[in-house]
Amino acid sequence: MTKESAYRLDDQIGYLLRLASQRHATIFQSQTIEGLTPTQFSALIRISEQGKCSQNRLGRLAAMDVATIKGVADRLRQKGLVVAESDPSDKRRTLISLSPAGVALVARMQAIGHSITTETLKPLTTAEQRSLSRLLRKLA
Repeated sequence: MTKESAYRLDDQIGYLLRLASQRHATIFQSQTIEGLTPTQFSALIRISEQGKCSQNRLGRLAAMDVATIKGVADRLRQKGLVVAESDPSDKRRTLISLSPAGVALVARMQAIGHSITTETLKPLTTAEQRSLSRLLRKLA
């Protein structure tokens, strides 16, 4: 095996993405409020953007599978940040909306979210930040 063809972990995209993700998670945890996880934050923001929606739709909007979104919604409900109710047109479906406390938290967390993104991208120039975002959207 030649030196050029050797498998080097430091050159692998999955490894680099994981390191970047871990850095971002550390920054997120240092700045978030109410002990929100990134998945909980994403769900709250999607509900804020969409308004009341089914739990299933929320999962799709926040890129979470059925089991994950159920757990996230349950924890947000336990924290008093969302309200769950049966859909009047289909009792099997659960509709999720922000509670007044959830609305207030989202308003506070949006500025913090911007700060988290700024801190995560700090090592990059403005042009590099735009390029990274564009490239990650292509991969997503």
